[in-house]
Amino acid sequence: MTLSSDISMMIDMNKDYSRAIPEAWQDISLIFAALGDEHRQRILLTFEPGERLNVGQIAEVSTLARSTVSHHLKVLREAGVLVAEREGKEIYFHVDKASLQQAFGKVSNYLDTWL
Repeated sequence: MTLSSDISMMIDMNKDYSRAIPEAWQDISLIFAALGDEHRQRILLTFEPGERLNVGQIAEVSTLARSTVSHHLKVLREAGVLVAEREGKEIYFHVDKASLQQAFGKVSNYLDTWL
């Protein structure tokens, strides 16, 4: 026996790694993937509570090119982290607080089952 098999025999773990991701978690993988990038984290942290920003405002305080900021905003919007609203020719973004709370709540509920 190897050390790793000894350890797995000593702990009670779920050995079915192939089991499907719960349907309730299908949408949250996009959020976690989007937030896995440091630049997107910095963009998210640029927003103050209730604030709406456009790509130009974010690019102005960023070290990234405007086109790169636009790409990151698209990823964050498609993941459900940000909401985009057109106002005339400008598109303003704001944090989708409800979507993030729901995603983190699902993880929190899962962790609560450990106790």
